[in-house]
Amino acid sequence: MSDTDSKRQLSYKEESPGFIKGEIINKPLLILRDAVIFPRILTPVTVQREIAIRAVETANRIDGELIVVTQRHPDIETPTLHDIYKTGVRVTIARHLQLPTGGTNILLQGLERVDLLEWGQTETCLMAKGQEILEFTEPEELSLSVRAQMRTALSLFERCANLHSHIPEDALVAAANITSPGWLADFITSVIDVSTQQQQEVLDIPNPLSRLKHLSILLAMELDVLELEDRIQNQVQQAVDRNQREYFLREQIKIMQNELGEFDSTLGEIYELQQQLEALSLPEEVKLKANKELKRLADMPPMAPETGVIRTYLDWIMELPWGEAGQDNFDLNEAETILDQNHYGLPRVKERILEYMAVRARVGEAGNLRTPILCFVGPPGTGKTSLGRSIAEALGRKFARLSLGGIRDEAEIRGHRRTYIGAMPGRIIQTMKRVGTVNPVIMLDEVDKVGLDYRGDPTAALLEVLDPEQNFAFSDHYLDLPYDLSNVLFITTANITYTIAAPLADRMEIIEFPGYIDDEKLAIARQFLIPRHLEEHALSPDDLTFTNQAIQEVMHRYTYESGVRNLDRELGRICRKVVRRLEQGQKAPRSITPKALPRFLGPPKHKNRFLEREAEIGVVSGLSWTPAGGDVLLVEASLYEGKGNLTLTGQLGEVMKESVRAALSYTKANAAKYGIDPACFETVDVHIHVPEGAIPKDGPSAGVAMATALISAFSKRKVRADIAMTGEVTLRGHVLPVGGLRVKVVAAHRVGLKTIIIPQQNQPDFEEIPKKIRQQMRFIAADLMETVLEAALLDPVPPPT
Repeated sequence: MSDTDSKRQLSYKEESPGFIKGEIINKPLLILRDAVIFPRILTPVTVQREIAIRAVETANRIDGELIVVTQRHPDIETPTLHDIYKTGVRVTIARHLQLPTGGTNILLQGLERVDLLEWGQTETCLMAKGQEILEFTEPEELSLSVRAQMRTALSLFERCANLHSHIPEDALVAAANITSPGWLADFITSVIDVSTQQQQEVLDIPNPLSRLKHLSILLAMELDVLELEDRIQNQVQQAVDRNQREYFLREQIKIMQNELGEFDSTLGEIYELQQQLEALSLPEEVKLKANKELKRLADMPPMAPETGVIRTYLDWIMELPWGEAGQDNFDLNEAETILDQNHYGLPRVKERILEYMAVRARVGEAGNLRTPILCFVGPPGTGKTSLGRSIAEALGRKFARLSLGGIRDEAEIRGHRRTYIGAMPGRIIQTMKRVGTVNPVIMLDEVDKVGLDYRGDPTAALLEVLDPEQNFAFSDHYLDLPYDLSNVLFITTANITYTIAAPLADRMEIIEFPGYIDDEKLAIARQFLIPRHLEEHALSPDDLTFTNQAIQEVMHRYTYESGVRNLDRELGRICRKVVRRLEQGQKAPRSITPKALPRFLGPPKHKNRFLEREAEIGVVSGLSWTPAGGDVLLVEASLYEGKGNLTLTGQLGEVMKESVRAALSYTKANAAKYGIDPACFETVDVHIHVPEGAIPKDGPSAGVAMATALISAFSKRKVRADIAMTGEVTLRGHVLPVGGLRVKVVAAHRVGLKTIIIPQQNQPDFEEIPKKIRQQMRFIAADLMETVLEAALLDPVPPPT
C-alpha cells in the first residue's frame, strides 16, 4: 500500500493520531524573530537580517520553498540551535518584494509542519534538514466528539471576535467553512491576539484533536480577559456619562439661580473667597494667579476631584504673609540688656547683632540693607539655639526654629508640586505661614547634618533660601510663585563646618562659639541654671543653695564638656532628689557641698589623670580638637627588641599616621644630635599608642607630640608631666601652625596643666584665648623641634655607678 493510500484512509477519530511522518527534506532555513507561520495560512513577513535575506534569495533560485522556524527570544541577533523552536513549517514564497529601506517583504504560503532535525551554515545561507508531518485534509468521517469540539472552538472564537475589534468578520466566515479540525485550530490561532510562545505551543502539537483541545483552552482564557476588559470599560463609560449628566444639570441649576437672583452654597463660598482676595494686599503676580485659580474653581463641578486641591491652594495664598511686617526694635540699650540677661559672655555674637540693629536704625525701613546670614558653630551645649530666641526678642521679631538634621529630600525645603496627592509647601513656606510676618527670625538648626541622596540635594535648595541675591524671589514648588524672603533674619547652627557644602558656607557669616572656661561655667550656673531649677522644682533660695566648690566639683568630676548641658542635667538631678526627700519628710541638706555630691550623684565619673601624673619616658600630653570641644590626649611611645617595625594603635586616622612616620623620620635623621645610637633603629621595634582607642583620632596637630615621645623613648629622657603641646612637624623639624588653638588651651586649663608649647605662627591667635587663662598659664612659642625638646625633656639620668 502506498503512502497516498495510507493518508486517504486516515480518519479523525479520537483513537487515531491524525498524522503520519513524511519524507525528509533539505531546504534553506528562515528564522523569524517574533512571528509563527502555520500550514495552509498565507502570511506576509518582512525580513531585515542579512542571513534571512540570503535564505529567501537562495530559495527563489531553487524551487521557492523554505523551512521557517521561530526563535525563542526575539532580542537574540545570532541564534544557535538551542535558541530556536524545533517545530517549523515548510512554506513556498508566493510574492517577493525588495523594500527601499534595505529589507525584503515576502508573502509565505504554509504547506505542512516540519520536525527540524539539523541545520548548518553554507556559503550563502542556512540550510536545514527536517521531516514532514502530514495531516489528512479531507476526512471521510468525523466523530460526534470531534464535531462537538470544533463547534465549541468556533463558538468561543465568535465570542472573542465580538469583544475584540481587530478580528474581521471575514475570519468568522472562513473559520465556519473549515471542515478539518487541525486546519481550524491553526487558522484560529493565527488570527487571535495571543503571544508568540502560545502560538508556537499550538504549532508544536502534531495531533489535530489535541491541538483543537489546547486551542479551546487558550480561547477560554482569552475570553475571560476580554469580558473583564469589556466590563471595566462599560463601568468607566457609565461613570463618565453620569458625571457629564450631573455637570449639565448643575449648569442648568446655576443659570436658573442666576435668573432668580439666588445663590447656592458653593457659589456663596466662591463669592466669599473673592471678597477675601480683594481685601488682601497681594503682589500683582500673586493676585492674577489667585483670581485665575478662583475662576477655575467657579467653573468646576463641586464634586470634581480637583476642587479640594484648588481650594487648599487658595487657602495657602490667603494665609501667607505677603507684606505684613513686624515692628523692629531699634533701642540698642534695651536690646543689649536683653542679650545680657539671657546669655552670659559671647561678646562677639552680641556685638554683631547690635551692629546690625544700629545700621538698620540708621538706614531706615526704605534702606537697601542686606540681611546677614549668621552661622553659629560650636560644641553642643554652648547656647547656640537659645541665643537665636534671645536675638528675636532683642529685635522685637517673631521667632521660629526649623531643625534640618537628617533632611535628605529637597522637597522638604521646596515642597511638592500640586500634581502629587497630598502635596504641601516646603518647610520654609510653612514656617512663614506659622509666624505670620515677612521679617521673622528663623533658626535653621543642625545645618551641618543635611544629607544628600537620590531624592535631591537639600543644600542646593537652601542656597536659594539663604542667598540675598536669590531669596527675594524664592520659588516653592507648591506655590509656583515668587516669595520674598529677603527680610527674614536667618540664623543657622552647626557643630562643625567641614560637612557644610562649600557654596552654602560661602553665603553665611561664620561665628564660632568656643567652649566655656570654668569661671564662665560657674557664672552661668549662678545666674541662669540654678535659679531656673529652683523655680521649676518649687524651691526657694532658703530651701537649697550650692557652694562654689560644689559646682566646680560637678564640673570637674561629673561632667567633661565644653558647654553646660550636662552640668545643667546634674544640677537638676540634685534638685529632684532634694525635693523627693522633702516630700517624704526626710532630712535634706540646705546647702550642697562637695562632700554631699556622692550621695546625690554617685561616685565621680571622671578622674583627672594629668594632675597626679609624674614625668615618664616616652609619654607626652598632646592637645586635640573635637566637635565637642578641645581635649587632652596622652601619646605613648614604647621600644622593644625587633627589626625596626612600626606599630600604631588607638584608632588613628590616615593624617595622624602620616604624622607619626614624619616624626620617626625626623628622629632617625637627627639621632646623633639627641644622643641616639643610629644602629638601634634596625634592632628595635617602635609602638605608638594613643589611649582611648574606641575614639577615632585624626589630624596633623599631634606631630610635635609624636616626635617628642619618640625622641624621649630613644634617648631615655623623661618628659615633663605638667606640660602639653600642639603643632605639626615637618621632616626638617619645623613646627607648623594648627587650628582650634582656643579650645585646645581651654581643655589644657580645665585639667590643670600650666605650660603649653604652641607653634610660633599661632601667636596672633592669642587674642582669642580668655585673658584670665593667659594670665594663669605659661606659653612657649616654638618654630623648631629643638625649642620644643629643650622645654619638654628633662636632663638624662646618669646610670648608677
